[in-house]
Order: sequence, then C-alpha cells, then structure tokens
Amino acid sequence: MQLKKLAPRRLWILAGYAAAAAALFSAPLFVGDFRLNLLAKFLAFAIVALGLDLIWGYTGILSLGHGIFFGLGAYAMAMYLKLEASGGKPPDFMGWSGLKELPLFWRPFESFGFAVAAGIAIPAVLALVLGYFTFRNRIRGVYFTILTQALVIITTTLLIGQQAYTGGTNGITGYSALLGFSLGSPDTKRALYWITAAALISIFVLCRFLTGSRFGKVLRAIRDGENRVRFIGYDPAIYQMVAFTISAAIAGIAGMLFVLHVGIISPSMLGIVPSIEMVLWVAIGGRGTLIGAALGAILMNWAKSEFSTAYPEGWTLFMGLLFVLVVVFMPKGVAGLAGQLNWRKKRREPRHEGVRNPAV
Repeated sequence: MQLKKLAPRRLWILAGYAAAAAALFSAPLFVGDFRLNLLAKFLAFAIVALGLDLIWGYTGILSLGHGIFFGLGAYAMAMYLKLEASGGKPPDFMGWSGLKELPLFWRPFESFGFAVAAGIAIPAVLALVLGYFTFRNRIRGVYFTILTQALVIITTTLLIGQQAYTGGTNGITGYSALLGFSLGSPDTKRALYWITAAALISIFVLCRFLTGSRFGKVLRAIRDGENRVRFIGYDPAIYQMVAFTISAAIAGIAGMLFVLHVGIISPSMLGIVPSIEMVLWVAIGGRGTLIGAALGAILMNWAKSEFSTAYPEGWTLFMGLLFVLVVVFMPKGVAGLAGQLNWRKKRREPRHEGVRNPAV
C-alpha cells in the first residue's frame, strides 16, 4: 500500500522538475534580451543558494561568508576576461598604479581552462582550510558565523587595498568578449543563459544525489544531534569539511557565471550585505529544501528588481515588509507552504471517534 501511495507522488515530483527544466530552457523564446540577462543573473544566484542550503539547511552550519567564495570565482573569470580584452598586456588599472609588467600570479589566467579550474579550486581550498581549523576544534554556532563574517571583512579590505593588482573599489570590468565571442551579442547571451540553466540543473541534481545518499543522511544527523553522531562512531568534522568545501565550490561556479552576464565584479558584490542576502534567499525559499533555496533566490531577486523599478524611493520598505510576512506566516519558507496548508487543513477536519455504548 505504501509503495502505491509513493509512486504517484514521485511521478508528480519528477513531472514538476521536468516542467521547470523545460520552462528554463525555453525562456529565450519568450523573454526579451534585457529580461533574459536578468533571469540569467538570478539563475547564478540560485546556484549559490543551492550550495548554501547544503551547508546550512542540511548540515546546520550558518555561513555569512559565502559572498567570498562567490567573489573569488567571479574574480578568477574576470581576470581571464580582462587579459583577453587587453591582449595579454597589463590591464589599464595596473598602468594607472604604475605597474608596467603583468604580475606573476596573473599570467596563468591567460588560459580559460586555468581560470575555470581556479574559480572552482580557490574557493574550495579556502573553505577546506577554514573548515579544517574550525570544525576540528569544534568551533560551532555563532562563533563560526562570526568567523565567516571576519573572513569577509579581511578579503574585501585586501581587494580594496591592493588596487594595483585587483582594481580596488572599482573592481575588474571593461571586457567584452569570451573566447572570441562578443558578450554583447544576442546569440552569445542566449548561449550563456543556456549554459547557466544547464549548470543550475546539473548542480541541483548533484545536491539531490548527495542529500539523498548516506552522506546526506549523516549531514542531517549532524544537524539534529552532532554528539549522537560522534558517539555512534562517525567523525562529524570530516563530513562538515566536505560539505563546506562542496558548497564553496558551487558558489565559485556561480560567481564565474555571474561575471559573464553582468560584466563587472567589485568588492562591494562580495561584502557582508550580499552574504546576508544569500542567507535570506535560502530562509525565504525554504531551508533544507533544495528547490526552495533556488526558488527563493530567483523570486526574491525578481521582486527586488520589480520593486526598485516601480518604487525607486520606497522599494526597500516593500522588501522589508515581504521578509517579515514570510518569516511570520511561512516559517518553513515558500517551499513549505503546501505542507503548512495541508497541516492546517487536517487540524480543521473533525475527528471521528468511536462512540461508546452506555449500556456496556
């Protein structure tokens, strides 16, 4: 009986995923170039939300520094694009600072393959090192969250202070081609959108596999009771380090895709405020539900774009009110709304209890 009940539900879920994927890939047929570019940027944000949900929603570790991993991936791709635009010569901001030769650490980024690998590896290695020293020493909760915020401050300060090497507060911009293809061409924009959509679906499938496997079960067990997991023979630190590393790598991929659509990366895009916004996407979409995290990122950024356009002076008030309403009335996020409505419906249904026979 249970198998018969579960099978239709799984079919509906698979059908919903297939419909969502079809809608994503067919969007260029119905959406203009400007809206398509916005949607592509939102999909990149959804990828970040998936990685953050893996570490926060499933492992119970709140990171307020994911903007760093996102930014490192973005800077890696931006460095390649800048060198391609300048023909391998030192970028313009280096000349303004008095640098006449390209720094050694910039030279490998002349290769597209190296830039992509670095955009994934650098955030992953940084997360692995940070996770090793924190999780091994059992630094948890608010202390870990504060540590990630401190990492954001340190990184942004370095990027701003080393203007000759990073572009300072202006960041890295002024590129218009990727592998010889114009980034402003409508055909290139559509191709990059499809690449971003394919990356989002692939990473979603990967995260679904991880969370549904034994690895994911251990992560949820760590979230619900870390000491119990330790007592039955598992080392929570190893699983936490792996989850944190994968999450950072996913954020790096999102950063690389973001730069291709937006055309700029600066320290302001990876500061404390963007990192907090990433957490809000996951919380509003539904923590611990991958589809909710992705939807939260897309819906919240879409609302931000629409409100700021329609109400340029008071859109922040609308966004703040929206956050409050979701937190108060939908504590499990948008993804948990259906379950919440079903629970309330069951509470309202009258209970049919057996009537005792007074003669007995």
